[in-house]
Amino acid sequence: MSFDTISVIGLGYIGLPTAAMFASKEKKVVGVDVNQQTVDIVNAGKIHIIEPDLDVMVKEAVEKGFLKAVVWPEPADAFLIAVPTPFLPVKLIDLVPEPDLSYIKSAAKSVAKVLKKGDLVILESTSPVGATEQMASWLSEARSDLTFPQTHGEDSDIRIAYCPERVLPGHVVRELVENDRVIGGMTDNCSKAAIELYKIFVRGDCVVTNARTAEMVKLTENASRDVSIAFANELSVICDKSDIDVWELIRLANRHPRVNILQPGPGVGGHCIAVDPWFIVSSAPNESQLIHAARRVNDFKPKWVIEKVKATLAEFLLSNPSKAANDITLACFGLAFKADIDDLRESPALAITKDLAMLNVCNILVVEPNISILPASLSEMVGLVSVSAALNQSDICLLLVDHAEFKLVSKSDLENMAIIDTKGIWS
Repeated sequence: MSFDTISVIGLGYIGLPTAAMFASKEKKVVGVDVNQQTVDIVNAGKIHIIEPDLDVMVKEAVEKGFLKAVVWPEPADAFLIAVPTPFLPVKLIDLVPEPDLSYIKSAAKSVAKVLKKGDLVILESTSPVGATEQMASWLSEARSDLTFPQTHGEDSDIRIAYCPERVLPGHVVRELVENDRVIGGMTDNCSKAAIELYKIFVRGDCVVTNARTAEMVKLTENASRDVSIAFANELSVICDKSDIDVWELIRLANRHPRVNILQPGPGVGGHCIAVDPWFIVSSAPNESQLIHAARRVNDFKPKWVIEKVKATLAEFLLSNPSKAANDITLACFGLAFKADIDDLRESPALAITKDLAMLNVCNILVVEPNISILPASLSEMVGLVSVSAALNQSDICLLLVDHAEFKLVSKSDLENMAIIDTKGIWS
C-alpha cells in the first residue's frame, strides 16, 4: 500500500508523538484533535505536554510542512485512532466501573465521513476486548457504500486493525521506534497493511495476532504490573503496622536470585496501569479475582496515606502544644502520577493532595516542578511553590512522587520536620 497521507486522531500523550514520528520520516501527517487550543499549539510548532525530544521533532515537522493539526478529519490513506477510553462514573464504591467507548465512537463516526476504498483504520486506544470489532461496526453503519472486514473478509474495501501502544512516559520518542508492536488485524490483509504502515519508523518486531488477542495483550501487560505493585503496596502497609522498614525488607528480599519485588508508593496512577485492569474485571468479574483484588489494594493505598498524614499531624500537635492545626503547614511533594513527567491523569498524588486540602485542617503547599499552573480543582485551596520555599515554610513534608529534584534534598534540609515518605527516597 501507499501511505502518502497519514491521519492521527487524538493529539495527546500517544497521538502527538506518533504523528511527529511519521512526519519525521517525511510523510504528510494530519493530526486531529477536538481541542482548538491543542490544534493551535501544534500548528505553532510547539507541544502541550512534557516529553523529551518531542518539542524538537514537532517544530521541525511543522516548519517543513509534514505535520499540521486540524479539528475535523481530512482524507488520508491511514487513520490511527488514539483517543481516551475512560470509565463511566459509578455511584457505589463496590461497583465495577464500565468502560466508556464514546470517544472511540465519535472518532470513528468522524473518520467515516472521509474514508475511501483502500484506506486503513487502526485503533490504538487501550480498549476492552471486542472494541475493534465495535469500531468496525460503527464505521460500517456510517458508510454503507464501502465494505468492511467483518462482512467481506480479505476482500474488504477498508482494512482495520488494533495495535496498542506500549511506551513509557518520558521515553516515548525512543520506545515508539525500538519497542516491538503487536498487530491485531481483523484479517491477514489488515495485519499486512498495518505492518507496512508501522515499519515506516518502527525498528522493533511487528508480531501478528488477531484483534481480540491484541486488545487483551495490552490489558494483560498493565494488569500484571498492577498486581505486582499491589503486592509491594500491601507489604508497605503490613510493614508499617509491624514497625519494619519496607525499603530495607524489599532490598534484602530482592537479593534472592528469583525474587524481584517492585517498590511501593502512594497508589497507582496514569491512564494505563490504574485503568486497564478494570477492562478485564468488567468483562469477566467472576473470573478475575486476583486482578480485582489488586485494583482494590492499589485504590486503598491513597486512603492509607491520608490516614498516615492525619496521625502525623496529631503527633505533631501533641509535640507542639503551643500550635493549633491552622498554624501548621504541610508540603506535598509531587502531583504527577510518576517521576519526572507532567502527566496528572489518575494520579494518586493529586487525589491525596485534593483530599487533604478538602479536609481544611492545616495550610497546604504543593511542589510540582513539571507544571507551572495548578489544576483548577486545587488552585483555590493550595499554593504552588518551589522546593526551597516548601522546605523553609513547612512543618510536615509528604513525599508523593520521586522527581529528580526531590532526590537532591539533603537530610539537613529535612531536620526538625515531620517526614512522610511514600517513595523511600528520604527514608
